[in-house]
Amino acid sequence: MIEIFTGPVPLQAYLLLASFLFCIGVWGLINSRNAVRVLMSIELMLNSVNINLIAFSSYLDGALIRGQVFTIFVITVAAAEAAVGLAILLSLYRNRVTIDMENFNLLRW
Repeated sequence: MIEIFTGPVPLQAYLLLASFLFCIGVWGLINSRNAVRVLMSIELMLNSVNINLIAFSSYLDGALIRGQVFTIFVITVAAAEAAVGLAILLSLYRNRVTIDMENFNLLRW
């Protein structure tokens, strides 16, 4: 028989999930050659920060919503970052016909 846990989820579970997502994001940022994957890795890292903000807000500020407000700001910044990043990638793809990070040497002399 399977016993279902119905109590509140401990803070450590949220922190473990957020650290796992952050590590995946860092690994993708370091090992990826594709620029779209780099942007996705940055989004994963920002979402792990959002999980931390909401978890700490719910455990420390039960009635206040400070963490949720900061999370909305982070989501807004992430959306702007994704839009600007994709616009830059489209511009680079039109000029270079590749999105490989190794071939971008526009700032080198």
